Amino acid sequence: MKTIPSLLGGLSVKEFLRDYWQKKPLLIRQAFPAFKGLLNPQQLMDMACTEEVQARLITHRRGKFTLLQSPFEPDDFDNLGKTMWTVLVQGINHHLPEAAALLKNFSFIPHARLDDLMVSYAPKGGGVGPHFDSYDVFLLQGLGHRRWQISSQADRSLVEGAPLRILQDFRVEQEWVLEAGDMLYLPPHYAHNGIAEDDCMTYSIGFRTPAFQELAEQFLVYLQDRIEIEGMYADPDLKRPKHPSEISAAMLRQVKQAIKQVHWDDEDITNFFGCYMSEPKPHIFFGAPKRPLSLEKFRTALQKHGISLDLKSQMLCHDGWIYMNGEAYRSDQRDYPMLRTLADVRELPAHPSCSAAMCELLYQWYLDGYIHLT
Repeated sequence: MKTIPSLLGGLSVKEFLRDYWQKKPLLIRQAFPAFKGLLNPQQLMDMACTEEVQARLITHRRGKFTLLQSPFEPDDFDNLGKTMWTVLVQGINHHLPEAAALLKNFSFIPHARLDDLMVSYAPKGGGVGPHFDSYDVFLLQGLGHRRWQISSQADRSLVEGAPLRILQDFRVEQEWVLEAGDMLYLPPHYAHNGIAEDDCMTYSIGFRTPAFQELAEQFLVYLQDRIEIEGMYADPDLKRPKHPSEISAAMLRQVKQAIKQVHWDDEDITNFFGCYMSEPKPHIFFGAPKRPLSLEKFRTALQKHGISLDLKSQMLCHDGWIYMNGEAYRSDQRDYPMLRTLADVRELPAHPSCSAAMCELLYQWYLDGYIHLT
């Protein structure tokens, strides 16, 4: 793992967060001096052909972009030529331990904000066109060279009918060519265009920025399983209406009284947010151990072996609560520091002792495939 000043081009975390994070771009030459990439182009294309990953294939011909979604077959890449196409594979950190280790360098940003590591490959001239993202991203160069053009423009008009969000009028303000180990940070909504100068692979560390509308909608979904309002609508003193099509004030009073019984508190909001931000994406599945240990054997194994989170697991914490892959758990005060350490560094050494409650919780996660003995 790199030291933070080296990773941030000599800046401290405090300086980076104060002066750049969500404010302005930062080019960092040789942020990772020895970095040559984690995959070669063929390995990335092989990964794009598996059902477990999300991948896109983008081609650019005669001024028009086309977009294809995974899964792909190997021959989908055979006749693309040597220029003007790009393959992008999401969630590499869910499948490659080295990718998960790379993300640990960015732990100065809360885990709840991390989305995933996307890797793209393009031969000379390839790219996805000028666009902007609604999230923060670090663009780390692996194989080859990529020319990045950026703009702070306010005009975000898009090309109509394009399968991608391509900017209609992109005005370059700055540009650089990045080589292996160089990294560019871009805040949300900063227009950018990456063009491969040669065979080129870029590692994109993206961060989540959920829309408040989405959070509100999902909170209401969360509440619907946690509210219980007794009674049913009744009108034993009903009078014949003058206008049968009109909703009466008496009917509305009953409905208002019922809906006013829906309440939530800070703990409801906290637990919703913890579950929401740790919820796996729909395409992610966990595999249970083929020959699971019994609880007693698992307890014994904990004394001799460490544990680690599955590469796909997302574990978050807040004030005694643990959120694992969309589920909330109330931790014992004695166990919370150890569970928080597991969430922080994604692994723990062997435990000489383990409370019964914590052991049972870890055992359930082990059966679910959320953690593994090391």
